[in-house]
Amino acid sequence: MDGTPPRENHAAAGPVGDQEISRQTDAYFNRTKAIVQRFGDARVTYAVFLRRPVVSAPRLMIDWLTKVAAARGTSIEIELMHKEGEWVGAGDPLLYLTGSFTELADLETLYLQKLGPPCVAAHNAYQMCLELPGAAFLAMEARHCAGAEMQEMMAYAAAVGSAAAQREGAKGFVGNANDSTAHWFGQPRGFGTMPHALIGYARSTVRAAEMFHETFPDEALTVLVDYFGREVTDTLGVCQRFPELAAAGRLSVRLDTHGGRFLEGLDPAASYAVLERHVPGAIRRYRSETELRHLVGTGVSAAAIWRIREAMDEAGFPKVKIVASSGFGVTKCRVMNEAKAPVDVVGTGSFIPNTWSETYATADIVSYDGVARVKLGREFLLHRNGERKRSNSN
Repeated sequence: MDGTPPRENHAAAGPVGDQEISRQTDAYFNRTKAIVQRFGDARVTYAVFLRRPVVSAPRLMIDWLTKVAAARGTSIEIELMHKEGEWVGAGDPLLYLTGSFTELADLETLYLQKLGPPCVAAHNAYQMCLELPGAAFLAMEARHCAGAEMQEMMAYAAAVGSAAAQREGAKGFVGNANDSTAHWFGQPRGFGTMPHALIGYARSTVRAAEMFHETFPDEALTVLVDYFGREVTDTLGVCQRFPELAAAGRLSVRLDTHGGRFLEGLDPAASYAVLERHVPGAIRRYRSETELRHLVGTGVSAAAIWRIREAMDEAGFPKVKIVASSGFGVTKCRVMNEAKAPVDVVGTGSFIPNTWSETYATADIVSYDGVARVKLGREFLLHRNGERKRSNSN
């Protein structure tokens, strides 16, 4: 990627017809529109903002507004205050919308839906990529989304946050798990080889790998190794079964160990010993309970990743990559980086906002027919000419 999420293959989602917009918007906006139509239109300016710091991700909202304006034969002036991928402070307007009050009144509910969640998710993705800059990320959020529109928003957000982090030197997101939103990452299709279900079907980790390779012989192979709780044993078994793929760097093992147990051969003492061998400094300072769990606890810990890397290197498979998944949010990425965990790829959907109330975007009219006016307490939204950096978008 060149640092900007691709535009191709994307169409603004959401209704553009008046009837559908009327059904989906809040009733008081429909009533406002009817009142303004009766008593006379006004040219208004809305300030649109969030109450928390975010990364600007306005494209889905702008694309939809542009499409609605064209369908209605009206003009909506969009003054973007923070370009896509820029950090935005709490309460700082992301953009100003100017146009007919009649034509804008009933759109607020829908365009806010398309702005807040992507901005927060983009901020999360940006932080995760910066916290673990040496790892590539795969977006695996689709299964946690409430339908196709949310899936589109979250994939777009990951791409925006990733591009911002890539400009600061991180590898960022290189793809995702499905074809539908792969275009946001500059890919023709999603990535992925096998779920746990295939290993259960095959009754053997190695056999599942064989089945995949026989079916898709030209594909690189990533094998889940935690199904039977024999991560080390099955990792080495797969490497020994496919030495050519291993030597060519076309074999990866994926760790997704359940959070209720340790990786094969580890316990608290053994986990500390692994880190002591490789990164003693990581465990010699104060850690919170959460940080300790990420370092030496159950599930996919830093110690677990180091143990798999250690085992593969000792067995002569240094080119086999490690893919890690399970709970990789901002904090876990930070701890992994501090522990220098040798993870090549992180599969994550944890950039989806955890506190949904933080995603609520808000719009307030700040000008009526050129006269500045806003509700008491929101004066900070008033447009101050020359004090804000602006870029125009239609």
